[in-house]
Amino acid sequence: MTRLLSRRTVRVRLALLYAAIFLLLGTAVIVVIVLATRSTSPQVAVTAHPQPQPGTGSPLRPPRASLPPRPPSVPSIHVLPSTQALVQQHTADVNRILLVAWIVLALTAIVSIPLGWFAAGRMLRPVREITRRTRSITAGNLHERLALDGPRDEFTELGETLDDLLARLQRSFEAQRRFVANASHELRTPLTVERTLLQVALADPEASSATLRATCEELLAAGRDQERLLEAMLTLAASESGIGEREPVDLADVAARVVAKPRPEVDAGGLSVTSDLSPAATTGDHELLERMLANLLDNAVQHNIPAGTVHVRTGVADGRPFTEVTNSGLVIAPDEVPVLFEPFRRFGQQRVGDSGRQGLGLSIVRAIANAHGATVNATPGPNGGLAIVVSFPPSAAVADPPAAGEPERS
Repeated sequence: MTRLLSRRTVRVRLALLYAAIFLLLGTAVIVVIVLATRSTSPQVAVTAHPQPQPGTGSPLRPPRASLPPRPPSVPSIHVLPSTQALVQQHTADVNRILLVAWIVLALTAIVSIPLGWFAAGRMLRPVREITRRTRSITAGNLHERLALDGPRDEFTELGETLDDLLARLQRSFEAQRRFVANASHELRTPLTVERTLLQVALADPEASSATLRATCEELLAAGRDQERLLEAMLTLAASESGIGEREPVDLADVAARVVAKPRPEVDAGGLSVTSDLSPAATTGDHELLERMLANLLDNAVQHNIPAGTVHVRTGVADGRPFTEVTNSGLVIAPDEVPVLFEPFRRFGQQRVGDSGRQGLGLSIVRAIANAHGATVNATPGPNGGLAIVVSFPPSAAVADPPAAGEPERS
């Protein structure tokens, strides 16, 4: 028991609390008994001897004129012998009752400690069950749940909260496993290509300088693809780990710089890139936000149709700064939209990472948006293409309300 008391667990504190409450209530009851016994003490019998009034005398003895009148006297009180015994008996009974009450209170207080210990153990049994089950859950069995039964109370709510947490952890671990597996595949493929090119070049005894030069150029192109893939993966990892210091950023300025950068794909596909940039002040990491907008624009350009359109818009709606990139393209089913934000995932029958693309563009967009507390909403167009809106939380730097007539998006 001494070892348990020294641990000061919740069960020990509850048991001591129960005993303290019992002592307090018991003391209050004894005080009430004392007050009640004092108010019901026996009355004292009083006998008075009246004195003759001045100017009056006995009918048999006339008053003496020479004597001065006697002052009135207070009646004398005499306690009868039977009443005095009753008071003594009442006092002895009260003292005996108080003594017994204090003894019973002390004994019951001592007994209340183990009873409180038992009651606290019964009440805390769900907590021990939650602790036992949670300790048994590891990365290999995240699919298991606590699934507490019993009445609906605080403990079942705690169990449901932990089950929700385990579900989120399971989804996160599965996403990491997919990411590692896909990244390993994406890195293995160019390494295999480079090794094959080197083996073919070395196995040809009649290889000329032009052949070797062409092989070296192919190796350099493969190396550049690997560098872009590694850079994208590092950006994704950095954005998922959060941002450091925030600085004021205007999304309109960032979007203007991103749109102004030349893109060979725009001219090659005959695309039309337009913009409607209104001030959208927020706070965050300037480089990450520029990378996010660049990925949105690259995605809109790459997944387009010949002579298609791309429209970039920034502004403030409902007090929330936003940026929107809309493009034309193939028709996308609504249930396929979430797949686009997964790293190295397939869209339809074509792998997103084919044709020299890493397939991490929209994954990086979502990770950067989450790091800034923003939300990403992608809506397929009725005639094809996609409209992606990144809405940032209200910022203290936003001083001007939305302009009149500016369309609002939720």
